[in-house]
Amino acid sequence: MRRPIDTLFGRLALLVVGVLLLSHFAWFALIRVERTQLQARYAVEEATFLVEAVRQHVARTPDQPLPSRVKLVDPASPEVPAENAEVPVPLERFVEDVRDRMPTDTQVRVGPPGGPPTLWVRAATDHNWIVVPVQPLRVPRSLDRTVLWLVVIFSFAVMAALFAAWALQQPLRTLAQAVTRFGRGLPVPPVPERGPREWRQLTHGFNQMVQEVSRTENDRAVMLAGVAHDLKTPLARLRLRAEMMDDVKTRDGVVRDVDSMTHIVEQFLVFAHDSADRSEPVEVDAQCERVVRSYRAVAGNASTVQTELTAGPAFVLPAATLDRILSNLLDNAHAYGAPPVIVATARTAQGFTLSVRDNGSGIAAQDLINASRPFVRLDPARGGNGHSGLGLAIVERLVRRSGGDWEIGNHGGSGLRVLMSFPFEVLPKVAAASENAW
Repeated sequence: MRRPIDTLFGRLALLVVGVLLLSHFAWFALIRVERTQLQARYAVEEATFLVEAVRQHVARTPDQPLPSRVKLVDPASPEVPAENAEVPVPLERFVEDVRDRMPTDTQVRVGPPGGPPTLWVRAATDHNWIVVPVQPLRVPRSLDRTVLWLVVIFSFAVMAALFAAWALQQPLRTLAQAVTRFGRGLPVPPVPERGPREWRQLTHGFNQMVQEVSRTENDRAVMLAGVAHDLKTPLARLRLRAEMMDDVKTRDGVVRDVDSMTHIVEQFLVFAHDSADRSEPVEVDAQCERVVRSYRAVAGNASTVQTELTAGPAFVLPAATLDRILSNLLDNAHAYGAPPVIVATARTAQGFTLSVRDNGSGIAAQDLINASRPFVRLDPARGGNGHSGLGLAIVERLVRRSGGDWEIGNHGGSGLRVLMSFPFEVLPKVAAASENAW
């Protein structure tokens, strides 16, 4: 199961959202703290200014009335708040800040709770308590507007960051798709060199590598195809001359050797062939049944071949590709395996599978990695009988060229099994490519 968090875009998105969320939360907390501190400082300045204004008013114009919310209270009045009255911690800090701004030995108290907040101040030179109003230290302001703006800014920031992350990973995604095609042996067009400098350098290096590998592969294919093609004519003449021999035993031996050489040459040509398969797509189950039936009829001494075909009509492959895959695997099973040989197809949650397995001794675990390499024979004694070491290499190339994947291993502890998997999404492309080739 694919998880979005496993992709580069998913991880960049998670990182971006996390960083933005943390930064916005930190800014919100900082704004709240700074606003509270600024409010406290403003309240202290305002209260100090009012107290000093009242003193100036009393000293210069004692006959003029004071504002409605400012008053003078006699020290003996029962309204005076108690000196040791408990007040909240923010008010304690507020009182200390006001006292620091007043002359020495100034008494500063807060009014009783339950009414409008007031500040009581009396210096040593004051005859009465000066009572002035103060603004609440925590003004009841709604957080809705602040939170709304934070949500809006956060949303726009996330969208912009996600777009930037998408644009940043897009060249890498294109390169990853090209690497996948290259690994399957499919043609890879030049990848556009875009994105940051490091990714442009990586893409440029990949394009150069693909060109060099393609050039080397083409040179090898041309050389191999040329040699194989040039050998067909002398082999045909050699067979014709062998048929004219009088000695039957010698003639049969020469003909058998010529047939083996001809088979090797044909394998070379198939391996060197690198163009798209232009044959008509066929149902794999039906074609497997026909190939197995023909194989039984032609190879009388062949191992018993059984079929387990359950993929259904939706599983289609080019006819020539499927025939080459089956013929190579059946020949390999006949030469090195043991009966019965089972050709099976199945439908899975991801696509379709095609497998060929025998009940022989299989291949040693340390040799499995070399089994599909061209011109590699795991047993040096297997050099005769027309075997070139290309059978499994041809099968792997054909499977990957069709967009599939393959796995070779010993099945159930005995016998070799080649399992080929074809995802759902590649089958329409294979069919379309075959039809367009016509």
